[in-house]
Amino acid sequence: MHEIEAAAELLTGVGIVRPEIEKAVRNLLDAFGEDECREGLERTPERVARMYDELLAGYRVDPYALINEAVFDIEYDQMVIVRDIEFYSLCEHHMLPFIGRAHVAYVPTDKVIGLSKIPRVVDLFARRLQVQERLTRQIADFLDAALHPTGVAVVVEGLHLCSMMRGVKKANARMVTSAMLGSFKSNDATRKEFLDHISRGSPILSV
Repeated sequence: MHEIEAAAELLTGVGIVRPEIEKAVRNLLDAFGEDECREGLERTPERVARMYDELLAGYRVDPYALINEAVFDIEYDQMVIVRDIEFYSLCEHHMLPFIGRAHVAYVPTDKVIGLSKIPRVVDLFARRLQVQERLTRQIADFLDAALHPTGVAVVVEGLHLCSMMRGVKKANARMVTSAMLGSFKSNDATRKEFLDHISRGSPILSV
């Protein structure tokens, strides 16, 4: 079984246990020296539990079910790019957010995917505890397995609050990761065409 299929099978249906999260948040507030019963914090454990239920929703979605009715047999063999896809994720090391943009391209053989599904795939994998390197590779590997294209390319640019708010405290440091599969890895011209497209007028790359 393909690695992504196996991961989907294991993770689909896993839910957030809200009472346990609420209990953990109360313990944290107590450890911080706060009074969980004061007006501003009274419902904070409940709010935090609901937040994690939303931010980690990617664990409960089967990516194949997500795109099932939006893969079409179309004769098209040129590059397809969806760029500047905003994403929000949580770093698994400190559970602080990292945010940014993903640029995704593929060269189809005989199947294309509906436009809205690529941002949904990015969101699905972003809404888990992540590291940017794994997120980049999961997006590329899944599209490669689902569409069997000639090639897939993913570039992810992220701002990480764990290095902005703490540690080195570098507010403008950006992390860029890429995954190049098939023709994007083996063909310099194909890779250059993709990189030229995403660098043209990009809000992040042009800075």
